[in-house]
Amino acid sequence: MNSYHIPVLLKESVDALVTNESGVYLDLTYGGGGHSEEILNRLKENAKLYAFDQDDEALENALDDKRIRFVKANFKYHRRFLKYYNEPYIDGVLADLGISSHQIDVDYRGFSFRFQGDLDMRMSTGINMKASDVLNTYPEENLARVFWDYGELRQGRKLAAAVASRRKQMPFGRIEDFVSFLSDFVKSQPAKFMAKVFQALRIEVNGEMEALKRMLTDLLFVLKPGSRVVVISYHSLEDRLVKNFFRTGNVEGNLIKDDFGNVLNPLKEINRRVIIPSDEEISENNRARSAKMRVAEFIGLK
Repeated sequence: MNSYHIPVLLKESVDALVTNESGVYLDLTYGGGGHSEEILNRLKENAKLYAFDQDDEALENALDDKRIRFVKANFKYHRRFLKYYNEPYIDGVLADLGISSHQIDVDYRGFSFRFQGDLDMRMSTGINMKASDVLNTYPEENLARVFWDYGELRQGRKLAAAVASRRKQMPFGRIEDFVSFLSDFVKSQPAKFMAKVFQALRIEVNGEMEALKRMLTDLLFVLKPGSRVVVISYHSLEDRLVKNFFRTGNVEGNLIKDDFGNVLNPLKEINRRVIIPSDEEISENNRARSAKMRVAEFIGLK
């Protein structure tokens, strides 16, 4: 298995995804190619797989298979690229959200508080804004929003005020400097606190929540009846959004009814309760511990 990233819930996700061995599928988060490789193992020679990833380093793991086409782009653009490749409908889509093991385990990407390096956190070099730019240029109220909305930090306002004050004397640029600054705010569970702060910045830098909303919404235009949507999320913000979408057909979670009071939802949940990794998988890959998988089938509107 490629060490770039260990695929989570590999068998469970592909079992749920592939219903047509000759179909057209999307792997919206290619990463190390683990999920794509298993999907291809289930498909016949006439099938197709479109693999999306905006990270240049992920595409270095390209599989040598004529059935797969790589798209270097954010997954929110899947509808545009399917139209370009003249693929009006697909049979299933898999999205393993979050960041890869590789991105966390290298210092130069700036995703982890465990290393020294630049406060970068960009999923793609095509993104102009870095995490340091957020800290150094955002108005205090916007910083507070980022920490609260994306890190669910109760002390978000206090932290934003401290950042705004400190950057006047010395702008933020290095991970180790920012971690030292944050240490004054840690009362307990320092690793958990740091992870929330870094998560908030990463989500803001990469526009992750807006991208996820657009990706899910546009799926309704490319799925055909019987096709599957499999999403693996790693924090409550993602999972809540996916749950809303599967249960109502929209990312806001608003129930839409017809004139007779019947709920209009083009999706049917396959698993009402989330699927989580086994104890054995978590023991082999600790980063799988927070994974939650949801599966839905597209039934269309009657």
